[in-house]
Amino acid sequence: MKPKIILAAMILSGSTQLWAAPAPVSEAASSQSSIEKRLAALENMMQSRNLLQVELQQQLNVLQDEVSQVRGITEEQSYKLEKVLQRQRELYQEIENRVSQAYAQPNQSTAETYTEQVPSQAISADLSENEAYERAVALIMKDKRYDQAIPEFQTFLSTYPSSVYASNAHYWLGQLLTIKNDPVKASEHFKVVVNEFPNSNKRPDAMLKLGTLLKEQGLAEQALKTFNDLINQYPSTTAAKLATERLAKM
Repeated sequence: MKPKIILAAMILSGSTQLWAAPAPVSEAASSQSSIEKRLAALENMMQSRNLLQVELQQQLNVLQDEVSQVRGITEEQSYKLEKVLQRQRELYQEIENRVSQAYAQPNQSTAETYTEQVPSQAISADLSENEAYERAVALIMKDKRYDQAIPEFQTFLSTYPSSVYASNAHYWLGQLLTIKNDPVKASEHFKVVVNEFPNSNKRPDAMLKLGTLLKEQGLAEQALKTFNDLINQYPSTTAAKLATERLAKM
């Protein structure tokens, strides 16, 4: 009997082992499922990160485009301002060569050949102001419409009384009114340049022309003072040399 009992025990023991064997397979499946979930979560995180990077790159591209547009506008404005400055210098030089002959005297070869070296002129940041001033000057230089240029400069001074070109506008009005044989009004504008704009690059020439007009009006004492002030304040200028010559003939 004992051998039968032992055999039965072995069979039962083997049966128990056979039923317990599948347990490790279930644990492996559960572990694999956990890994897959973690991988899926990581994959989702990577996708979200990639989408965020794409969005950030798009925003960066938009910002770069806006910066480029602003830079382009700035460069364009700078170019326009530089062109205005260059044009004004050309206008100054040519108009000076033309209208300074109105002050020349027959026996004064120096005065006949006198042309002014125009220093650099400050320009306005307001394009409409620049355009209005250039339009007034162009009436003289390009169109030779001297009569129309006078009200154009007057309107400019009314519209932009504090303009960086105010002293120049008064100067050109003095020039134009001199050509129109109106020495009294011309003198008024030259006086504005002399008395109200001490730092104007037109002041020495305005003093010369004011002194000349005062002399022609018979105001010798005022003319003498104006010429002497010019010589004392701007001794190395061409205007001062011409004033010295005119003083010698008074």
